[in-house]
Amino acid sequence: MDQEALLVGKATDQHPEKRTVSTISCILGIVSQALEKLAYYGLVPNMILYLTVEYGMGTTEAANILFLWSAATNFFPLICAFIADSYTGRFPLIGFGSSTSLLGMLSLWLAAMIQPKCDKSIDVCQPITPFQLFLLYSFFTLTSIGAGGVRSSCLAFAADQVQLNNTTRISTSALETLFNWYYFSVMLAYFLSESLLVFVQTKYGWQIGFGVSLASMALSVALFFAASPFYVKFKCEHGLVSGLFQVLVAAFRNQHVDLSEEYIISYHHETGSSFSIPSQKLRYLNKACATSNPRQDLTLTGNSQNPWKLCTVQQVEDFKSLVNVLPIWSTGIILSLVTACQASFIVLQAKAMDRRTFIKGFEIPPGCYGVFMIISFVLFLVIYDLVVIPSVSWALRKPFRLGVMVRMGAGIAISVLCISTLAIVEYVRRKRAREEGGTMLSAMWLLPYMLLGGISEALISIAQNEFFYSELPKSMSSVATTLSGLNMAAASLVSSWIVTAVDTATCRTWIIEDINEGHLDYYYWLMTAFSLLNVVYFVWCSKAYGKCKSDTDNSIN
Repeated sequence: MDQEALLVGKATDQHPEKRTVSTISCILGIVSQALEKLAYYGLVPNMILYLTVEYGMGTTEAANILFLWSAATNFFPLICAFIADSYTGRFPLIGFGSSTSLLGMLSLWLAAMIQPKCDKSIDVCQPITPFQLFLLYSFFTLTSIGAGGVRSSCLAFAADQVQLNNTTRISTSALETLFNWYYFSVMLAYFLSESLLVFVQTKYGWQIGFGVSLASMALSVALFFAASPFYVKFKCEHGLVSGLFQVLVAAFRNQHVDLSEEYIISYHHETGSSFSIPSQKLRYLNKACATSNPRQDLTLTGNSQNPWKLCTVQQVEDFKSLVNVLPIWSTGIILSLVTACQASFIVLQAKAMDRRTFIKGFEIPPGCYGVFMIISFVLFLVIYDLVVIPSVSWALRKPFRLGVMVRMGAGIAISVLCISTLAIVEYVRRKRAREEGGTMLSAMWLLPYMLLGGISEALISIAQNEFFYSELPKSMSSVATTLSGLNMAAASLVSSWIVTAVDTATCRTWIIEDINEGHLDYYYWLMTAFSLLNVVYFVWCSKAYGKCKSDTDNSIN
């Protein structure tokens, strides 16, 4: 461990005022990232309307662009996480990402300022210029790269602020509390973005609406750098990425090694390492750290002569831990497909429904209905963390918590009900619109989907982050906190493929511009079938994985 981290750890342990400063820096970091989420997610709900109305794109084309944007936005954090853990550290990468996102939002605002002028009375618009398209696609590119820098490290950076040093982990209960309140701040930002910012865009136009997002992002960048002197900044551990590749290469080069000949094989491990012999899971990889001739393969100091031919047991176990969590990670793809990737279609759905409220003359903008999922998410978190856990712990006379596998399984099961309610609502809405003289169904019937989706997301997103953070080694903390976001990247790509495949297979009869003539309900039932298969797949994966490190004797698993 480096001296700077050691000094920070000792100072925090010996002086309570240092712990207070770390807590304050944690809060400042979370507030800064909440402002970034406010800026970004304020742009997402209405973006499909912006592309179809202002740029004249078709529904399928616009949806595919947004799916690819979402995929890039959620994929870049994984790449940046490896960079943060291996080369730059977390603070510089967050600063780079925030600044890049700011430039991207400036491009969108400039695009809106010079957008084509339309004569609504005759439905004629000026043609789109190449420069306007350049600004639009610059926005998508820069915000994707910027999100990679920010999201790859923000949660792990927040955890750094309340750790004693760079080698210790936060306790399980403190970790769950930190994740809960981090997500509370994020969901509060979502709430404001999908209500206030979407309303401003709808009421006052794209220029002012995008300008508010730009101002929020600028404030986020300013606050993040202003609090720089107070942050705890652990240095990265070099060689993480190369170390993972070394395991694969060494295992391949040592494929001739017979692991059954234990009497002549020894395993290379560093002095003081927590692993002296490898586990029996993924046993083939054990060949990477096995040697039958230590004198030839090791130096006089005990190091490997060639790390691309002989790795340490620790390297092998670190690589195994990453491979072992991938099946559990993959179960979150369908959940993201159900709760997040349908947002664009739901906006079109809400636009075709009765959005009037009890307030005379006020209609809820179609892009604002996602706010109900956020409310459900936040309320569930508050009730679970402040009411359910303390009450059950008091009744049992001992600490109580649900294990991460239980929470993930419950979230995946609820997602089946979530998407099936949306399919039923769309069937009824379409039937009324087509067969009953154009009667519009109330958009409040979207609430069951929103409420169930919020509970499902609250259960699985926090449990997944806690699972990855606890199961992966400390040197991969940034990677651990970006894996759940990678679900969204994969889900966005899968959504794009499914929409394209459905569009082709059905000869464009399911997903079309006039959803009254299409069959979105069939598409939602297809998603329901995938969700049911996902429940079975998760049960199989969880049984194969076994007990989690984060589960204690007081956990219900």
